Amino acid sequence: MADKSAIEWTEATWNPTTGCDKVSAGCDNCYAMSLAKRLKAMGSPKYQVDGDPRSSGPGFGVTLHRSALDIPHRWREPRVVFVNSMSDLFHARVPLAYVQQVFEVMRQTPRHTYQVLTKRASRMARLASSIDWPKNVWMGVSVENRSQVHRVDDLRQVPAAVRFVSAEPLLGPLGAIDLEGVHWLIAGGESGAGCRRMAPEWVRELRDGCAAAGTAFFFKQWGGRTPKAGGRELDGRTWDEMPAGRELSAVA
Repeated sequence: MADKSAIEWTEATWNPTTGCDKVSAGCDNCYAMSLAKRLKAMGSPKYQVDGDPRSSGPGFGVTLHRSALDIPHRWREPRVVFVNSMSDLFHARVPLAYVQQVFEVMRQTPRHTYQVLTKRASRMARLASSIDWPKNVWMGVSVENRSQVHRVDDLRQVPAAVRFVSAEPLLGPLGAIDLEGVHWLIAGGESGAGCRRMAPEWVRELRDGCAAAGTAFFFKQWGGRTPKAGGRELDGRTWDEMPAGRELSAVA
């Protein structure tokens, strides 16, 4: 949990689960796994579990943290909250009953706006009818290259008030993707050791597609050795559009 977040498109993070594993190319240089290794070495109790508590692994086994379910109730001031920055709520090892508990917490705290992002789009779509979707929940899918564009079709099946696509890290051109029913698109390059290059034309294609579809466009970063290494400007300006006119203090 972090009361404030350095992520440009949100204000706080909340991790009722931690841990994940790789499912596609966008996971290859996962920042969360690298961070989990450091947190485990520092003795953080959330990152000691790796299936077996005696494991010498990175401390990134999928773990439910029921004690974290009360955290949003304690935040009195409204904020935009990225749910599971260190996990994936729709991972197969997160039971439906627990997913429903997380959504119930979001329903009980309507003063906050919640952003849920997944790479497990097919499971999200399968479970959607078993979830009561509050109006303060935004649901998104990660799409890093053309082979994962099908996740957007799964997203369209979800009755979330706001649906969004995170094209980060953008590893290849997505082409003219169908943005019908998509309210927001975030694009960004990869950062950290071994980061892969993002071509400007891939980003421009998404920006122009968003303009044509009426979808809000947010350009997060070019990426590089550090997240801010390449800056945030695209064609001489920053792009900080938010869905439904929602402004963030971090970018306003």
